[in-house]
Amino acid sequence: MQTQTPLILTALTVATLVAASAQASTCRATSTATAPTVVELYTSEGCSSCPPADRWLSTLKGQPDVLALAFHVNYWDRLGWPDRFASPEITARQHELARLAGSRQVYTPQVVAAGRDWRSWPKLPAASPSAVSLSLEREGDKVTARVAAVADNKGLPDGSVGGSFGGYWAVLEDQHVSQVRAGENAGETLRHDHVVRLYKPVPAWVAAQGGSNQLTVSRGVPEHPRRVVFVVTDGATQRPLQAVALAC
Repeated sequence: MQTQTPLILTALTVATLVAASAQASTCRATSTATAPTVVELYTSEGCSSCPPADRWLSTLKGQPDVLALAFHVNYWDRLGWPDRFASPEITARQHELARLAGSRQVYTPQVVAAGRDWRSWPKLPAASPSAVSLSLEREGDKVTARVAAVADNKGLPDGSVGGSFGGYWAVLEDQHVSQVRAGENAGETLRHDHVVRLYKPVPAWVAAQGGSNQLTVSRGVPEHPRRVVFVVTDGATQRPLQAVALAC
């Protein structure tokens, strides 16, 4: 994470997406004073109990106070149907979150909401105030994230300016359809939204320093609308502190 002079946003309003000139091909989104509830669903096309959770996650589209992500794991591929959206990196993330929670077990479908194993879905924890400001800006295929602590420093990791931020990029796609021909869901037609097609963690950095990070990613194809997401986390616990999605 490249450090820079902390960016202080003194007037955070409702998250905005501002398109600039077509020639410049730029757009921008900024955080609000309240961070959305980050909802991570760990799922698999090879898991017979996952389709209801997938359908529920699709109902979260368009909710401004929720950021939904469908993380497909690969450990059910052994049942005969390789999940085309799964990756070892996503499976490793689920295991790491379990380790941080003091558990040795992972399962699907698992909902992690606001950084916690959440078995009360479809009810979700409310969005909460955040002491972190975040903006995303796209220029061509380059997306830049800028992160800073808000001036009063309340709610920083460890309750002080000495805490650390971490984070991750995710590229999400909607409207995917799979005709499953093997495994526990053989014969089923599965539909997916919020699918994580790219997951890229960012190393922790000192919270008080602020910083920026860049990702190069295309806009994708119209039939699978694509969003670029950056989630700021507590560097020690990986609890989400702020998140923004850029839908351009």
